[in-house]
Amino acid sequence: MADAGSPGDGRRSGRRAAPDGAPTTDLDPGPGAVYDVVANDPDGDLVDRSGVAPEDVAHISELMAALGELRATEKRIAEASRRYMQLNETDMMALHYLIVCTNRDVVATPGGLAKHLDISSASTTKMLDRLERAGHVTREPHPTDRRALAVRITPGTHLAAREGIGRQHARRFHAAARLSRRERDVVIRFLRDMTREIAPREDDRPVDDPGPG
Repeated sequence: MADAGSPGDGRRSGRRAAPDGAPTTDLDPGPGAVYDVVANDPDGDLVDRSGVAPEDVAHISELMAALGELRATEKRIAEASRRYMQLNETDMMALHYLIVCTNRDVVATPGGLAKHLDISSASTTKMLDRLERAGHVTREPHPTDRRALAVRITPGTHLAAREGIGRQHARRFHAAARLSRRERDVVIRFLRDMTREIAPREDDRPVDDPGPG
């Protein structure tokens, strides 16, 4: 029989020893537990782990937790920036696109925005109407195409975005710069490989499909 503080007791029953030795229910498994591979798939129904050593499964869980922490941090930054600028997620993506166009001396158009954001022309027009009323963008005749409009981010909004979310996200450069070229190649390969793995496939069940009853 396992002791009160043994791994068997803590991992299987969800209980741990209190300072006085009395068992107490652990209602909070810890911030990284939601990313634990075994905790999410205890019977191996989703992933066949039969050929993976337990210590490697634990290491993979640690990697998944690190990815989750990154996503959570980026989400907090984005939400804070949206609240500050009083914009929604699509608006912020549009402004980011316009900033890149400005930096590259590319004339942005409503059609280019619609394609980048994967939204309809009607939705793009409504979004630009809203952003223009708020003073975030301007629309003017295209310099070379009389059938199109040029969309530009206003200097004030450009500065606010740059000094806010832009400067925070730019700090990611330092983390990447601390890696060697070989380490960066490994990270790039991993991220692209994971993107391919989780991309929707034709045989995937829709998220709202409960499956066979």
